[in-house]
Amino acid sequence: MANVKKKILLPGTISPAAIELLKKRDDVDAVVYDVTIPTSQFHALIKDAQGVALSMTPFGEAELKAAPQVRVIARIGVGYDAVDVPLLTRHNIPLMVTGTANSPTVAENALFLMMALAKLGAHFDAMTKDNRWWDRMKQLPTDLYQKTVLVIGFGRIGTRTSRFCLALGMNVLIYDPYVRGAVIEGAGYMPVNNLEEALARADFVSIHCPKNDETRGMFNAARLARMKPTAYLVNTARGGIIDEKALHAALTGGKLAGAGLDVFETEPVPSDNPLLKLPNVITAPHMAGVTKESVARMGLTTAQNILDVLDGKPNLENVVNRAIYEHR
Repeated sequence: MANVKKKILLPGTISPAAIELLKKRDDVDAVVYDVTIPTSQFHALIKDAQGVALSMTPFGEAELKAAPQVRVIARIGVGYDAVDVPLLTRHNIPLMVTGTANSPTVAENALFLMMALAKLGAHFDAMTKDNRWWDRMKQLPTDLYQKTVLVIGFGRIGTRTSRFCLALGMNVLIYDPYVRGAVIEGAGYMPVNNLEEALARADFVSIHCPKNDETRGMFNAARLARMKPTAYLVNTARGGIIDEKALHAALTGGKLAGAGLDVFETEPVPSDNPLLKLPNVITAPHMAGVTKESVARMGLTTAQNILDVLDGKPNLENVVNRAIYEHR
């Protein structure tokens, strides 16, 4: 009797290299799905799947009920706010993420947004193309050198962003209540415990924390008011960590110099979002972690994560809910 193949569901956005990796396995049936399909069709596809890879597709109680054979869920990335982790944990199903696969990419983009804001990139580009050369001295850019940056979150991405900023001669403050100050100091940075006081010192703030109940709305009107009117705020983490109405008020009221936003509360971002109309805001469509190279790395890591779990040898570094393996 032939062995039944393990069905692994992959979003169409995954890299071809990941699909090729799975196709090398005789015991695996790799099925690619369109991420825009209706929920009912997605549920029909996962009913006999052992492994499911997700891009931005949510996975909660309805999905788990539709997938009684699932043994592993894997995110193509490191964020998982659309996945019900406690639910998976109760059912001993690991949630896998891609570790450091896109960390350098996001850190580069955070630095890019800081530079684009400080150096007035969009402003000078438009000025040159509009033949307004002699307007160039009316608004001057600023240096990052010797400025103070506050990095929120000292994980895979925050550590790299901090390293890049230090290399530019910036003073680097780190706010992460879950990392010991001695660890941060040992890496060459200054830990801060009081977020409000740190915000008042920062020329740049770069967000690199997950979105959860603790961080949702973290940058509200009160905290934005603590920032310098010359400061810049960059978010390459998740939409919803910044209160967008409060941010708009700060930017239009002269309370904040500018913002670089890769993520929004609602995605795709509605065209009538007032932040899109502001000249001191630089935006991107949730692409901070996406390059040709990072897509390949994340895809391969996602596919390998699924195979490792199904083979009984999960990479614990990439498991979000590691508690399910503590007593096995």
